[in-house]
Amino acid sequence: MTGPEWFPLRAELADVLSDGGLDPAAVELVIRRALDEDLALGPDVTTAATVPAGARATGDVVPRSPGVLAGVPVAAAVFGIVGGGDVEVTLHAADGMAARTNAPVLTVAGPTRSLLTAERTALNLVGHLSGVATLTRRWVDAVAGTGAAVRDTRKTIPGLRVLEKYAVRCGGGVNHRMALGDAALVKDNHVAAAGGITAAVDAVRAQFPGVPLEVECDTLDQVAEAIAAGVELVLLDNFSIADTRAAVALARPAGVRLEASGGLTLDRAHEVAATGVDYLAVGALTHSAPVLDLGFDLR
Repeated sequence: MTGPEWFPLRAELADVLSDGGLDPAAVELVIRRALDEDLALGPDVTTAATVPAGARATGDVVPRSPGVLAGVPVAAAVFGIVGGGDVEVTLHAADGMAARTNAPVLTVAGPTRSLLTAERTALNLVGHLSGVATLTRRWVDAVAGTGAAVRDTRKTIPGLRVLEKYAVRCGGGVNHRMALGDAALVKDNHVAAAGGITAAVDAVRAQFPGVPLEVECDTLDQVAEAIAAGVELVLLDNFSIADTRAAVALARPAGVRLEASGGLTLDRAHEVAATGVDYLAVGALTHSAPVLDLGFDLR
């Protein structure tokens, strides 16, 4: 890494991250890489020129618009890694809570130079993650009462998957695969390579018998074949409402779960969920979530 030597992640912040199901070491690595990106070409010249070396300040991270919070302790960790023990961090809100306009979620106090150097990285992370959580909550609210859950995908920003999927959980969604090894998802290219759905399912079962298995289907005939092959979960790719209902009728007697995917929009979410599917797969949760606007204000 090309940046300066940062301070280690403080134990109390590591505990907060761990309590949220995050690996503190992985979060710290993301933060260090982001900070190094900002300082790869030298120090923060604007801050160094305008802020006296001994100056100290207190600042607040404040939402400019309502939403759902995610990444508040991550932002706190950014300030701590830049300023070390000389920065005091106070969390006012927990991830998953509502972000209230102009109500501080985080206060930091310490050397002004450290605070301003950390500002943009902290806001980038908490703003993006809160945006993911906010969009997820909209989808969760849209399918309320149907029994269906909103699930994410692997359409994540490289390097941020763990944090983005954490933000989905903060918004009330559930995670699908974290990586390629924790579950098998047989898609059209796998079917073509294996010579059919049944052949693909048999191949996965033979080599990885304990791995959860899902098959993507484009037609009702493929759904019937996947069910006959003994899969636990079928992904319905771009099915109409009528065909989705028909797939539910096929799957329910066999105890097979269904996941709707492709072409889903918020205004159609409840209608799709009401067909009886178990999940809605929504790649937009992570690849298209608008950033929640938060600012950092020195007092």
